Amino acid sequence: MEYFPEVPTIKYEGADSRNDFAFKHYNPDETVAGKTMREWLRFSVCYWHTFRGTGADPFGAPTLDRPWDDGTDSTENALKRVDVAFEFMEKLGAPFYCFHDRDVSPERDTLKESNDVFDKIADKLLEAQKRTGIELLWGTANLFSHPRYMHGAATSPNADIFAHAAAQVKKAMEVTHRLGGQNYVFWGGREGYMNLFNTDMKRELDHLGRFMHMAADHADKIGFKGTFLFEPKPKEPTKHQYDFDAAACLNFIRQYDLMDRVKLNIETNHATLAGHTMMHELAYASIQDALGSIDANTGDLLLGWDTDQFPTDIYLTTQCMLVIMEQGGLAPGGVNFDAKVRRESFEPVDLFHAHIGGMDAFARGLKIAAKIREEHVLTDFVSNRYSTFDSGIGEKIEAGTVGFSDLESYVLEKGTLEPNQSGRQEWIENLINRYV
Repeated sequence: MEYFPEVPTIKYEGADSRNDFAFKHYNPDETVAGKTMREWLRFSVCYWHTFRGTGADPFGAPTLDRPWDDGTDSTENALKRVDVAFEFMEKLGAPFYCFHDRDVSPERDTLKESNDVFDKIADKLLEAQKRTGIELLWGTANLFSHPRYMHGAATSPNADIFAHAAAQVKKAMEVTHRLGGQNYVFWGGREGYMNLFNTDMKRELDHLGRFMHMAADHADKIGFKGTFLFEPKPKEPTKHQYDFDAAACLNFIRQYDLMDRVKLNIETNHATLAGHTMMHELAYASIQDALGSIDANTGDLLLGWDTDQFPTDIYLTTQCMLVIMEQGGLAPGGVNFDAKVRRESFEPVDLFHAHIGGMDAFARGLKIAAKIREEHVLTDFVSNRYSTFDSGIGEKIEAGTVGFSDLESYVLEKGTLEPNQSGRQEWIENLINRYV
């Protein structure tokens, strides 16, 4: 059975194409700065929004028309969704997908029953991967939806809940490994607090650190070599989450001696909620060799919550690709569309329009970033701005061979300081506009 009969396989037709079912800029085999677009971008479709989203929001009921889905949590319905998902991804030409355990496989009354169903779905996922060549970018466990996780999972004050979370991650990691997943994500949806009066923060953080070391030990035991990824998010659903932003995550990772195991999966909408730009979060992670993958989406700045819209802003995708290209790419991570169609875009075909637009936007960002880097317009300007640290007293400061007394003597002897140079804020923004 074909679930998207009106949609052809999406091909690249170039910028002049008026075909709604064609890429205008994403040409997977086109070489940009020594790699193909496919290699740079490593696009992934998320299972949760794309195949499990309903269009519901905090103020309204579901709106999305998904004729293949009977609305139940039956095993048969879950198996059918695998067929739908892989037909969609094949036609789109996406090389990867991602999932939470409960996206692909429904929860049952007991852990054993849940695991048995998960194995059946995994059998079909593996069969579909072998048939299509589509790979699993990463898997993860949903440790936030079920009422048992109301106080958190690894940070719950209830030891039994901690144990259940560990068992759920164990199974999700094993299935991810079986399916050839290249990464495993930890998103602490409820790892945080609503009220410090009833919270032992140190104990919770210690428990989360212990949980991560248990996960690392089990990965070693089963031979899983994929990267562990933390995903920062500041709020929603908890008032204050321990994975607030890249800085908070990296502080935790260092404190609990996990730097050799964990990198970050950065999401645009989460960066916005933390009061940062995506470029800031990417750069902060990258300069510490901790940028592993990204969730590609955007928020609505007129709304204060996580709208997870598809990215179409070329400035945003250019900024992303400038950082990603600087570190040589994301592999084994990728560009995962953790994004959903808006509830007004309720027909199945809208899923294609959304992904085509996002993939084209990132392809344009890639080409623009490559041109900017090729012509050294940013690197030369920035290098010149910090040139006083390339020799003389600046070189000694960076080398760590002078202290406060030395610098005091230097200033007293010199008398007149070198004048500042203009940051050329407007000029550099105009310069970027020239490329975009």
